[in-house]
Amino acid sequence: MRNALGLMLASVIAAVVIAAGGWFYYSSRADQGAPKTVAARAADPLPAPARLAAKDDVATTATIAGKPAALAQAAAPAPAPLPVQQKQACANPNALGVARVVEIDTTGGPGFGFEHFKQFDFLTDKEVVLTFDDGPWPVNTPAVLKALADECTKGLFFSVGKHATYHPEILKQVLAQGHTVGTHTWSHVNLNSKKMTEQQVKDEVEKGFSAVRFALGTNPAPFFRFPQLQHNPAMVTYFGTRNVAMFSTEIDSFDFRKGATPEKIIETVMTRLDKLGKGIILMHDFQKNTGIAMPTLLARLKAGGYKVVQMKAKTTFQTLPEYDEALLKDLKVPTSSARPIASVVQTVSQ
Repeated sequence: MRNALGLMLASVIAAVVIAAGGWFYYSSRADQGAPKTVAARAADPLPAPARLAAKDDVATTATIAGKPAALAQAAAPAPAPLPVQQKQACANPNALGVARVVEIDTTGGPGFGFEHFKQFDFLTDKEVVLTFDDGPWPVNTPAVLKALADECTKGLFFSVGKHATYHPEILKQVLAQGHTVGTHTWSHVNLNSKKMTEQQVKDEVEKGFSAVRFALGTNPAPFFRFPQLQHNPAMVTYFGTRNVAMFSTEIDSFDFRKGATPEKIIETVMTRLDKLGKGIILMHDFQKNTGIAMPTLLARLKAGGYKVVQMKAKTTFQTLPEYDEALLKDLKVPTSSARPIASVVQTVSQ
């Protein structure tokens, strides 16, 4: 009996020893075979110049939220990276383009164009600003837009309010193509006429702004050009209170005159420009021959070493509600209900 108990005890001890040895063997093998992991080190920050270069070279088009680690591992292999998006490429490798863009702070109503305003001489030698009055107009404005687009360059358009309400789709196209849109009164009257009262002058200006805003569906730039370059002194002061920049010119194309053929327009502009060396060019997208002249004129500018400067406003123009309402009444646009939206539209299921 005693021998039997001894044998049983010896068997149990042997089994325990064997099991422990096996566990030690396999666990040590597993430790040797498993990859060792180290917490990832944060990427070294780029030196300042490299950070700037990266920012300048890559255009951020969207932000995508990062996936949790578990989802990232389960996701399908990432597709090939998209090409880095640069500034919108120009299809014309020899285009005139835009040399620089300037932003105008219109506080106090600054004036530009040395024919009338001599304070801000911001253009350097061989720089021009392309400006167009009286549009939008069918055929003629689109012809100007096509010429500018073909040369990947930009202009400043001073729209007549009435024309804007006639052809809002054309004016929207002007803005959509990246041009700056200012105003040129409601009906292109001479604001310096003795027949105009001070109130009538103000109405022409403010209604013109409201009309352009209505046509665009957004606020225009606080940029204005007087019809016929007739600067009404009272309105010059008024624009200071409304923070509207006023524009004259240095180079008048005289494209509105009788006999202003495309060839004559080009020669008038280039002769004056070659004499002055720079300047704001006044043209009219209302005129058919201006649209015809534009491709050759832009080519002449490039051949002459001239560069285009685009002018943009720091802020947009805020129209006056009374003129917005008066415009809608004149245009017989149905007025919307004055009830608050919560009393008209309610979410009943979501």
